[in-house]
Amino acid sequence: MSALAGPSSSSPSTSSSLADKRQQRLQKLKELNKKRVEAIRQNHQEVVEEYKKAQLPKNWAKKQEFVDYKLQEEIEREEAKKKGLDHDRLKMLNIQADEAEKAERRRQAKKNVDPGFSGYEAATARQYNRQVKDIKPDMEEYEEVKKTLGDKAFYPKLEDMFDPAFKDTKEGIDRMVEDLDKQLEKRGKYSRRRRYDDDADIDFINERNRNFNKKLDRFYGQYTTEIKQNLERGTAV
Repeated sequence: MSALAGPSSSSPSTSSSLADKRQQRLQKLKELNKKRVEAIRQNHQEVVEEYKKAQLPKNWAKKQEFVDYKLQEEIEREEAKKKGLDHDRLKMLNIQADEAEKAERRRQAKKNVDPGFSGYEAATARQYNRQVKDIKPDMEEYEEVKKTLGDKAFYPKLEDMFDPAFKDTKEGIDRMVEDLDKQLEKRGKYSRRRRYDDDADIDFINERNRNFNKKLDRFYGQYTTEIKQNLERGTAV
């Protein structure tokens, strides 16, 4: 009986330890499952955020930075206005001289943007605006001539266009001649690009062959120059 009592007395402790281990494993499994669910949620949230960013324009980040900068500038401007200070002056005090010069050049470049050739009408209008910008009218002389000629001669209609009441001044004619000379001088700096050099040797039979020869010369010209010279002199071996 004593031999049978030993195992029976240890069975409750063994069963309790197994239950504890099972409980610990279940608890650990619950924690792992909770972490898995949290990881799935975070991954889904990041995927949604990436999808939203992909739908935005390419320059969205720069635009957002510009908007934030403008909002901060407006806040600083309002604070300076309340204190009775000049915001632009305070802003320039915190900028170095070379940086301020670069910013001014960028602003001027944006104002004087050359859109290129878009049509003869736009080119004529651009030239007119450039010429008018250089004119410095004498308002006193303008008012004096207006009073002298009267409204009819100063603002002529179609039938009054050839009325010799108003004559161009010598200064105005000289100014026009000087402007025309500048245009001719500027126009002389440009020349029409020719498709080929008239003085160059003709080594092609048509346009396609000329382009092919130019490609060959571009890639192999440095290796064949001496051979071509020998062939031209008749001294090729």
